[in-house]
Amino acid sequence: MLTGKTALITGASTGIGRSIAKEFSNQGADVIINYLSRPDEADAAAAELSGHGSRAIAIQVDVSNESQVIRMMEKAAAAFGKIDVLVNNAGIEKKTAFLNTSVDEWNRILSVDLTGPFICTQVAAKQMIEKNLKGVIVNISSVHEEIPFPGYASYCAAKGGLRMLCRNLALELAPHGIRIVNVAPGAIATPINEETLNNPEKKMMLEREIPLGRIGNPAEVAKVVAFLASDDASYVTGTTVFVDGGLMHQTGSL
Repeated sequence: MLTGKTALITGASTGIGRSIAKEFSNQGADVIINYLSRPDEADAAAAELSGHGSRAIAIQVDVSNESQVIRMMEKAAAAFGKIDVLVNNAGIEKKTAFLNTSVDEWNRILSVDLTGPFICTQVAAKQMIEKNLKGVIVNISSVHEEIPFPGYASYCAAKGGLRMLCRNLALELAPHGIRIVNVAPGAIATPINEETLNNPEKKMMLEREIPLGRIGNPAEVAKVVAFLASDDASYVTGTTVFVDGGLMHQTGSL
């Protein structure tokens, strides 16, 4: 579905981002893998995708740094000529009680999880408009754009902000033919959840909260993102698609 398209995916060296990059490549897209740390994994991911027929490169950038993001977009356009799809996947979280959360921690999480998508979307959208492309931006949000998560106030605030940013930008960018959608995963088996996955009791408690009774896998998120980025979803914008096994509709919270 994505043949002939070029996609830039932030935070794509591991986890959900890497699965999205792989799915896009499998569907024919050229891929730019953005990363901040773990260069070996990013290079390995790019090499793997290139070996399957699609073109792929890895670019190291802090998405919360505007000048770095501008250089990344320029480098990506120089390599592939255009960017049709931006996936804002890069994100961080840290469990800290609200009363113990420092301003520095608050600012760092919001800078990556909310300011990062703002910067990347603005720079990418300007490039799309300049090249007269009907581009797509997909934000990887979270069920916690809706569900409270005690101990993660900054993360929830960032994801809640991302929800409204998506809705607002959908209206502003629609006249340019640019769509923007949030994808909100629930509990997914990624490295960030290793502690829970490796603890049978915690894992069982989590699964009891999920109506489908299991934790999702990154490929299930990636397939939804690929659909939304494709022309098959050409009438979808300004909304959040939950990939959560029904968790959003379960009573209670995590």
